[in-house]
Amino acid sequence: MNSLVDNRKFKSINRRELLKLAPVVALGAFAIPKLQKPLLKIGLGFSDWASSKLFRSGHLAPTFADSELTPFSKFPINDYDVDDPQVDVDRWTLTVSGAVQKPGEYTLAQIQALPQVRQNTRHVCVEGWDVIGRFGGVRLSDFLKMIGADTTARFVTVECADDYYESLDMATAMHPQSLLCYEMYDEPLTRQHGAPLRLTLPTKIGYKQAKYLTDLKVTHVLEKVGYWEDQGYSYFYGL
Repeated sequence: MNSLVDNRKFKSINRRELLKLAPVVALGAFAIPKLQKPLLKIGLGFSDWASSKLFRSGHLAPTFADSELTPFSKFPINDYDVDDPQVDVDRWTLTVSGAVQKPGEYTLAQIQALPQVRQNTRHVCVEGWDVIGRFGGVRLSDFLKMIGADTTARFVTVECADDYYESLDMATAMHPQSLLCYEMYDEPLTRQHGAPLRLTLPTKIGYKQAKYLTDLKVTHVLEKVGYWEDQGYSYFYGL
């Protein structure tokens, strides 16, 4: 009998000691160069998976009063390549393809015919800064409805005039604050801020909010994830 109790006590102690050692073992693994990238990739994948499960499609990002806005002149201009890819705004169209009933070319006027939404929301950059801006446009969900998108598809992808590209999970695309944005501060988008059309996603980090949109696709399979994600950044990155 005593030996059975001692055995259980030994196993209990071993489990506790193993739990204590687990962080040490993990840190030790990270110290091995060959294991660093695979471990980081696994950790990032788990973080994205967990974040997507916690995402609530009806939960709104904070909105702010006009008095709290960052002055437009102090709203940073951020890009990955050029400030102005020289889009011909007068001839611009958004090419729609994939799992939709009405593929084709959509003009800015057609997009602007949908109900307009204006919202004061925070824009958060992965570089560490954030600002509160005023954005105007149409709900991405309204546009998806207009084109007859299959909302059981998993993703919405976009490509841009500056060769940037990005993808959204469908829940984020359907979120009521996710906008196809054509205005900032009640004025048409400037070229530096993504004219004539960009994404505004207050539930996401800044690099998900692609500018200079040229193509939109609804799809079940991702060929490319996103410019920064394909270099190791988080895919979901919810706020």
